[in-house]
Amino acid sequence: MAHTVCVIKGDGIGPEVTEATQRVIAATGVDISWISLPAGAGAVKKYGKTLPAHTLDHIEEYKIALKGPVTTPIGKGFKSVNVQLRKRANLYCAIRPVRNLPGIKTRYDNVDIVIFRENTEGLYSGLENEISDGVVTSLKVVTRAASERIARAAFKYCQERNRKKVTVFHKANIMKKSDGLFLDCVRRIHEEVAPEIEYEELIIDNACMQMVRDPSRFDVLLLENLFGDIISDLCAGLVGGLGVVPGANYGDEVAVFEAVHGSAPDIAGQDLANPLALIMSGVMMLRHLGEVEQARKLRDSYDALLADGNPAELTRDLGGTAGTTAFTDALIKRITA
Repeated sequence: MAHTVCVIKGDGIGPEVTEATQRVIAATGVDISWISLPAGAGAVKKYGKTLPAHTLDHIEEYKIALKGPVTTPIGKGFKSVNVQLRKRANLYCAIRPVRNLPGIKTRYDNVDIVIFRENTEGLYSGLENEISDGVVTSLKVVTRAASERIARAAFKYCQERNRKKVTVFHKANIMKKSDGLFLDCVRRIHEEVAPEIEYEELIIDNACMQMVRDPSRFDVLLLENLFGDIISDLCAGLVGGLGVVPGANYGDEVAVFEAVHGSAPDIAGQDLANPLALIMSGVMMLRHLGEVEQARKLRDSYDALLADGNPAELTRDLGGTAGTTAFTDALIKRITA
């Protein structure tokens, strides 16, 4: 079956890791027509916007996109492309699977966590105001509708993937109204949709302590936007960093699969970047497209590559000496063997 997929190559190392991902997906035999679209710092120079209207229009038309990393300035400059895209396409569900990978030694074993992050509101609603000189307020928005739909997504995922437990991280002891509403919605959806799934709640500071003591005790995590952003990166650090975890953003109609790491402009264009994170996101994309066997083949291939541990086939961050191209070539050899 042929598919049409939008692709945003992004900034910095984005084009390199995106092209590597397109190559390995092609090696699986999946027939994809790619529509290349601009976004990020590079788009500003040509279109005056980080997210041109025609980019959004194409993604909404074709319902699916693969996105490389884009640059977002800190404290000034243009708005985050990711935030704009999530709001416009209503990508309310961010999913990040985090697991130990073969051959990558970390301090923790048996980590296999899936993070569900509400992706459209909370403190990331962007409602900030300077009410007087030196005084800024930021509004946290929590709605019943958004809280219920992310909870439904998490419990449905557990049922479909044979996951046993959902843990909610919150701060309802202090933010009694906002996080309190979030918890109320999750509890009700749990009872309504999946009472057979084990359920627990942890205050966020205690949860972080429990996480670094024994992350293997967690299965599926459900969090509001800010906590989900922070905990996602913390969990990535448990298994080797942002270079070895995938990410996806889902709405009711549109899905965007992305690298969750930065654009690393310091190594851009030097054939040094590790494309694995975006390749792993590509596996999630193939599953979404119904190409389950090809997704499994790609995952098995990079698991085997990592397990072999040949330095000449691994990028520097994985302990090897290979560049982006050599890593990609080695992975394609396994896919097509």
